[in-house]
Amino acid sequence: MGYGNGFFSAPAKQPLISFGVIADVQYADIPDGRSFHGVPRYYRHSLLVLQRAVRHWNEKKLKFVINFGDIIDGFCPKEHSLNALQKVVDEFGAFNGPVYHMIGNHCLYNLPREKLLPLLNISSQDGRAYYDFCPVPEVRFVVLDGYDISALGWPEDHPNRIKAMNILREKNPNTNKNSPNGLVGLERRFVMFNGAVGKEQLEWLDHVLEDATKLNQKVVICCHIPLDVGASSPEPLLWNYDEVMEVIHRYNCVKICLSGHEHRDGHSVDSYGVHHRILGAALECPPGTDAFGSIDIFNDSLVLSGTDRLESQEIIFC
Repeated sequence: MGYGNGFFSAPAKQPLISFGVIADVQYADIPDGRSFHGVPRYYRHSLLVLQRAVRHWNEKKLKFVINFGDIIDGFCPKEHSLNALQKVVDEFGAFNGPVYHMIGNHCLYNLPREKLLPLLNISSQDGRAYYDFCPVPEVRFVVLDGYDISALGWPEDHPNRIKAMNILREKNPNTNKNSPNGLVGLERRFVMFNGAVGKEQLEWLDHVLEDATKLNQKVVICCHIPLDVGASSPEPLLWNYDEVMEVIHRYNCVKICLSGHEHRDGHSVDSYGVHHRILGAALECPPGTDAFGSIDIFNDSLVLSGTDRLESQEIIFC
């Protein structure tokens, strides 16, 4: 396994499935800016990155695309949120195949779940945004909702928001709950721009992985928020990443967990042999550069072919 610039040369053997990936487009029709850490952000250019991605995916005749959340940015003026989101959804719509979305914190800064999920074509019951799909019999994709327990997107009196606010009050003494100041090590993940997977979703995940094991399927976990500190810094981690991974580690079917949120590439292999790969952000591509890719899944490996700022990698399954 390893990183490399440009496109990775995939083996000659035929993949089980090939699909496109992109993370953190965070489009807004506003001037360029910077993150809280001073990293440049190119709000309008990210839409051009997506347009080039869609053309590339269509040329490769990929089966589907997964968008790893944060489709528009939190700085998007709220009176323009709906139009901005529809604009990005329309660009995804130019892809010749299904597009699977997941929600991120910036999505929820702009719109509540009840408005957001239908626009992202996420079939939902009671506002849930987790689901699974099998594009081929050998592979199952599991999309988690990392903001199931969250201060974002739910009505103020919703039990999931109340749980989230209680966690933040207990774990983060700062007035600004988006600030990790004074928090040490892994405790720095307890900030408002993260969230947790709830009890019902954990039980659902357990059932899905049990079923995948019976069917001898390889499983790809997709979540906006990273699930392993080896691939991510502490701040962007899921609040209860340990509980999620405890469920995943009960089974041998999960080969890799893919995520966005941190805006930079990352990779790790945890103690159970599960790979974790973070995808760099389209938002932070200077004009003329890109961050998107395609993934080929084989029986024993996965090949990520990236562009520019999204580095290519071959991963051998453990």
